[in-house]
Amino acid sequence: MPTADTTSNGPWDAKLQQFHGGQDWAHMDNFVEDFSVTTNAFGMPDSAMTAAIQSISHGHHYPPADQEPARSSLARFLWPAEFESEQDRLILGNGASELIDLVIRMAPKGTWKPGPFRTQYKEYERSARNNNFELLPVGSADKANVACLVNPCNPTGDYLELPDLKLWISANVLPGGYVLIDESMQPWHSAEFREHSLTSQHEYIRKMYDEHKISIFVMHSWTKLWCCTGLRLGSVVCPTVDHMRAIKKVQVPWSVNIVALAFLNAVVADETYLRKTWQMTPVWRRQTINLLKERFPGWVFYGRDFLSWIWVDTGSEVTAQRAVDLAHAAGVPVRSGRPGYNLPSFVRLAVREPTKVSVLLDAWKSL
Repeated sequence: MPTADTTSNGPWDAKLQQFHGGQDWAHMDNFVEDFSVTTNAFGMPDSAMTAAIQSISHGHHYPPADQEPARSSLARFLWPAEFESEQDRLILGNGASELIDLVIRMAPKGTWKPGPFRTQYKEYERSARNNNFELLPVGSADKANVACLVNPCNPTGDYLELPDLKLWISANVLPGGYVLIDESMQPWHSAEFREHSLTSQHEYIRKMYDEHKISIFVMHSWTKLWCCTGLRLGSVVCPTVDHMRAIKKVQVPWSVNIVALAFLNAVVADETYLRKTWQMTPVWRRQTINLLKERFPGWVFYGRDFLSWIWVDTGSEVTAQRAVDLAHAAGVPVRSGRPGYNLPSFVRLAVREPTKVSVLLDAWKSL
């Protein structure tokens, strides 16, 4: 069995912090593209970047304490026909990470469990451990006080459609418990993503709370879809208005800065950006996998076609580490499966446009 990585991971303090990708670029003289993060291949949308830059002229003012008009604009994006009745359950945060931690702090103490996949984004586990939950392993048959499922799952690429997701919730959460479903990567699904999202299931969420006191929170990091990780922008759709107000009570004021709010208010209106995302991401993903299969027939590739990354099992810890090192040396860093995930034969690489993929493939010629 692989052991936990206890060495220093670049700027991350391995004893105190949870490792994430996306740090190497700042320390490279030859940086070309960041394949270590699951952001949109099209980069920051121009319209939203312009709005963010212009907002700096208001930097001598505090951000709006009610997060408006950005919060309402996001509500319209999530629920075009129903935002007026649903928007009071929505609150923004300084990245999803802030909201993950706030919700888990509020949750009933006891046991915590992850989703059913081999591994998942580790920020939920980090918060549960820091808040003294008993951590149940993947696959435990026990129901938990708090369950957190990343759907689609980063990094494994697994995805539960709504019927299976609801079955999982019923089978894994105790009455009175909290459920955090992370749908950060779900809007990549298609133009019909809302119909497949738990955010559309108003009556189900209300019924679970009314009948079982199970509180379902839908989390989003918006920094991946709109490629704005430096801005720190997340949201949570709460089961009730009272849950939202409980978060607002303990959230520090102005946690979302004026630049991020301006960006969000503009980006939700950029339909052209989303259309090309839905059109080209699966095309580039398939092209990249086909090129890698041709060169590395023993590698195994995971994940749904619409996702913005590829999870790869090279079959060898040595090969995976060499792939990471070669990519780094060429200015195209990829995410090792070793730190955090404890899967050292795996690497994760973002979907990128073909000219950037060519640089990565050139870097791996000697593998």
